Amino acid sequence: MEKEKVLFICTGNSVRSQMAEAILRDLGDKYYEIYSAGIKPAGVHRLTTQVMIEEGISLDDHFSKHVNDYKDKKFDYIIPLCEVAVLSLPKFAGNPKQLNWLIDDPIRVFGPDEVRIKAFRFTRNLLKDKITNFVKEQHPDN
Repeated sequence: MEKEKVLFICTGNSVRSQMAEAILRDLGDKYYEIYSAGIKPAGVHRLTTQVMIEEGISLDDHFSKHVNDYKDKKFDYIIPLCEVAVLSLPKFAGNPKQLNWLIDDPIRVFGPDEVRIKAFRFTRNLLKDKITNFVKEQHPDN
């Protein structure tokens, strides 16, 4: 069985899309070929790395990519994670299904790290729930 190709997109490819890529790889690698990209790549945020390590998921091999790097690749699913991504999507090859998961960016939470890390954990947990449901819907036998 050929794996379905999934692309997660957010503004900077530094938080939400990186988390989503890593979580789906952790939960559904046998079904999916997973990618992430940003409209304006900004590097993987240090708190993204920290909250994923808490889940036992390393982002050591992750780096920010630009969405245009993938516009000629055929995907089964394009999943924008913010309005900026929805409004800035290039035209992709083929006819991918687009699922708009609009999730607040924890980078916008200000304050000490103790406050900010809670926002990053909330985002990680929200994505984990959405991705778990996505995998179950697509592969109920799992």
